[in-house]
Amino acid sequence: MRPTLRHPLVRILSVALLSFVSALPVPARTPQPAQAHSAAAHPPGAAVATAHALATDAGLDMIRRGGNAFDAAVAVSGVLSVVEPISSGIGGGGFFLLHDARSGRDVFVDAREVAPASATPQAFLDANGALDRNRSENGPWSAGIPGLPAALVHIAQKYGRLPLRTSLAPAIRIARDGFPVYARLENGYASRRAVMERYRGTRAVFLADGDPPKQGEVLRQPELAHTLELIAARGRDGFYTGETATKILAAVKEEGGQWTPQELAGYRVREREPLRFDYHGWHVTTSPPPSSGGVALAEILNIASGWDLAKLDTAHRTHILTEAMRRAYRDRTIYLGDPDFVKVPIARLMSRDYAAGLRATIHPDKATPSDLLPGQPAPLEDDETTHFSIMDAQGNLVSATQTVNLLYGSGMVAPGTGVLLNNEMDDFALKPGTANAFGVMGFDANAPKPGKRMLSSMSPTFMESKDKLAVLGAPGGSRIITEVLTGILGYDAGLTAQQVAALPRVHHQWLPDVISAEPGALDAATVQALEAMGHRVNAAEPPWGNLQTVAWDKRTGTIEGGSDPRNPMGKAATLPAPREKK
Repeated sequence: MRPTLRHPLVRILSVALLSFVSALPVPARTPQPAQAHSAAAHPPGAAVATAHALATDAGLDMIRRGGNAFDAAVAVSGVLSVVEPISSGIGGGGFFLLHDARSGRDVFVDAREVAPASATPQAFLDANGALDRNRSENGPWSAGIPGLPAALVHIAQKYGRLPLRTSLAPAIRIARDGFPVYARLENGYASRRAVMERYRGTRAVFLADGDPPKQGEVLRQPELAHTLELIAARGRDGFYTGETATKILAAVKEEGGQWTPQELAGYRVREREPLRFDYHGWHVTTSPPPSSGGVALAEILNIASGWDLAKLDTAHRTHILTEAMRRAYRDRTIYLGDPDFVKVPIARLMSRDYAAGLRATIHPDKATPSDLLPGQPAPLEDDETTHFSIMDAQGNLVSATQTVNLLYGSGMVAPGTGVLLNNEMDDFALKPGTANAFGVMGFDANAPKPGKRMLSSMSPTFMESKDKLAVLGAPGGSRIITEVLTGILGYDAGLTAQQVAALPRVHHQWLPDVISAEPGALDAATVQALEAMGHRVNAAEPPWGNLQTVAWDKRTGTIEGGSDPRNPMGKAATLPAPREKK
């Protein structure tokens, strides 16, 4: 049987993909039982897909050196922290979804930043009681205690084979020797220049040659190289105590922030149980709170499973998926937060019975208006956040998303460290009912408290059927969830990894009540039909996201990677398994 095309937007891919798609019939689906990761066979090699070629090469190099997918993840994460300061870094945090082939265990390593004790809701209000966006988005008050360094040490020591001095060596070398500035880095700096140049540590890094970074110039970060060397030599003590910690604490204090040595030294990653659900014969393993992604993905797909999407026209497929997104994002706003601080009704939100009740509220031909309809489109996350996907020949898997939040995070580099601090405090509901930088609001479940982790949309995910195993994830702020949703639907439609990475994107997040679409993702007739149903449509937003994915086709015994063509710096590559000695 040939694959069924279910994705509502597949028609508007490139000419080559259109030809591929148009040749496919739409047969009736025979449901297949979902399954967990198979231990019966292994992939025929390794595959790495990241947002920068230098990071992909570093990951493959760890495999060549006898490391596993987890060593590759440390190397990739470290290099991305150097070459993508616009997106992530050791001054930020991330989520790592791991599959350990030897034990058969899936684990979610939560390296999300945490709130310092000083970050009370009142601290982020101006004299009129409104949200002070300068404080929530810029400088030391916007930063949570970083989690990424602790994650790198934790993963290397507990799951890797290689020492940190080996897996962090590529990042140290690139930070010291430099790398060519690319257009995204230059443009992002220009958009944040006024903020970044407030801080002397930032000026020392990005204005070292007297002017802002320009495409083609070599950006060197010797102080960051030294910080990474300390982590490689001393583990978590190389960042959270000692020389680096002293400099970070001094920088935060100098700019008016309030962190304590105890808060910094006390940071710990959390190992959490991933969420799991089934969809059309796929077993999906994904992110638990404080990520909102797994719950939302399950809710959307559970709702949508009540329709045979393949039999619907493009407008009605988009309508159904939009209505499912609308309901899932509403629940995200109301219920989700750090599970160490609030009780999240995960079982209810992910249940098929709950989805059936929500499905009953969807009119097949009419939009359901969201509450408090605002008049502005949802803000885009530009180039912040990064994702990478890794698979090795033993069957170990890594799906990891890491971030500093907005472009260049808080804009503040701690002098003497090269560490660019995040601005993740904006992901809390700092003022209940007030939208953050991505147009997403929240309430008490996501209010800041000392040591609490802010809610995230990062959604690293595995999906497996009897024939295929895929690893995927993406950046994109609140749009991460719908990017990963698009990827799941693309794999369900039988597409390749590269085709999945290229799929056009449509998004709805409850509020603002508007369907956002990339140029060409919805044709004029579809937009007209959606508007006739009562939807508001913005069909010409700039392209967004940067999906990275790898997959193993168990039928053909092949592995492949897909890197989002929206990002010309990305790279997906494979490495054959070494031949066994006779």
